[in-house]
Amino acid sequence: MTDKQPLIARLDASTADFSARLDALLAWDSVSDAGVAEVVDEILQAVKTRGDAALVEYTNRLDRREVSSLADLIVPESKLHEALESLPAEQRQALEVAAERIRRYHEHQRQPSWDYTEEDGTRLGQKVTPMARVGLYVPGGKASYPSSVLMNAIPAKVAGVAELVMVVPAPGGELNAMVLAAAAVAGVDKVVTVGGAQAVAALAYGTESLPKVDKIVGPGNIYVATAKRAVFGMVDIDMIAGPSEILVICDGQTDPDWIAMDLFSQAEHDEQAQSILVSPDAAFLDRVEAAMERLLPTLSREAIARTSLANRGALILVQDMDQALAVSNRIAPEHLELSVADPDALLPKVAHAGAIFMGRYTPEALGDYCAGPNHVLPTSGTARFSSPLGVYDFQKRSSIIHCSAEGASELAKTASVLARGEALEAHARSAEYRIKV
Repeated sequence: MTDKQPLIARLDASTADFSARLDALLAWDSVSDAGVAEVVDEILQAVKTRGDAALVEYTNRLDRREVSSLADLIVPESKLHEALESLPAEQRQALEVAAERIRRYHEHQRQPSWDYTEEDGTRLGQKVTPMARVGLYVPGGKASYPSSVLMNAIPAKVAGVAELVMVVPAPGGELNAMVLAAAAVAGVDKVVTVGGAQAVAALAYGTESLPKVDKIVGPGNIYVATAKRAVFGMVDIDMIAGPSEILVICDGQTDPDWIAMDLFSQAEHDEQAQSILVSPDAAFLDRVEAAMERLLPTLSREAIARTSLANRGALILVQDMDQALAVSNRIAPEHLELSVADPDALLPKVAHAGAIFMGRYTPEALGDYCAGPNHVLPTSGTARFSSPLGVYDFQKRSSIIHCSAEGASELAKTASVLARGEALEAHARSAEYRIKV
């Protein structure tokens, strides 16, 4: 008789092997499959050289379509609005409420151009300009992510992006009505039913029918992620996202059922998702584990969540809240819940997190859909150096330098010395021409 495998790992931050065990738990390899990279490279080159023809060929083969031209893959704008009108009233209202909250939040992020004038009349500043064209990848097939449409499209539109092109695969010609409706609500300009690496290639290189974009955003499978990485430099991308993550810090006073379901909310995403609870109360960890055992069989995605919890989940015992925050900052989680009586007291000590959910009544799920802040967040510890998707990701900044004659004369003296110190004579002489004698 074998012992039953535990639902989720238990770690103690005070033990000698904690650091090694935590490293093993957090280990995740990003896109690196050589076979996938080879397939993706072939697709990218085909679309780059053969344009529409290659795009149609791959779409017919991989998505079980039977179209003769790219025009057959473009969704008329009228279809987007028809999809919105066809939704049950409750779904339409939810989309529109979420969109309004996301739009209102992101309007606070809009950055204006600015300048200032020095005493000698020299003017310095920054000109903020929106990107002209952005591509948005939205998963299709079994997946349906209208929230992803809203979270990626709305900040782009708030930033002032003139044209937003959405690509979404439609296996067998099937499209999700809520995804199309979300495109209508968010102001997407064009929807094309292509997916996979071929869609990324079309956005990055352009084809006869699809113009090249400046940036590609949105989630996708390993082929999409590999393609995005490959075209980075030709175009900008948002990120290479890893599995979804949640870390909950709890003082032991929140309902264990609530915490269990908060952990499940990430574990149900996929088998690689990560759910971690950190608490100084060992008895509370026991109660949460018992709640998880009881509630997990009630989930429709039980098998996925169970695998995720067994492979990458953990309940971590710490000595106090300071150690809890030290563990959290080491992990730099995508989602951090501060499920405590006074979250504001802990907030200044949070150094790294994609999004911070404050208090017992703020589950991460609200942020996924309708709280307002963006749900496109840094994963796999990248919150140490990166931020949520926002309006600023769709704007460019150009420096403004306008020297007066007097200002140029003074600056040129400094520039001349530095340029000659670098043995760049033309630089020095260019500046010296402006020196008043």
